[in-house]
Amino acid sequence: MEFLIKENSWIAKLAAKKLRSENVAIVIGKTIHLYQVSRQDFLKDDKWVNHEMCHISQFKKYGFLNFIFKYLVESMRNGYYNNKYEIEARNAE
Repeated sequence: MEFLIKENSWIAKLAAKKLRSENVAIVIGKTIHLYQVSRQDFLKDDKWVNHEMCHISQFKKYGFLNFIFKYLVESMRNGYYNNKYEIEARNAE
């Protein structure tokens, strides 16, 4: 599957603040945005890579805007941890 990695992403930095996490990877479309983790270290972590690749598959399956909408609604209803798209990604690890 084709994807890009962007290190030191301001998008991932915002996500890190929201999640109160030191380091973050967040997928937007086909791009994995990283904050406080190098591309090299991220790619060494198979579970983390599989998690983010699942999100890339979700974007592909549902479409860019549709997935963002579904993900946000799911997060508002059930919270981040209980979001069914996050559960699916954790299961892909």
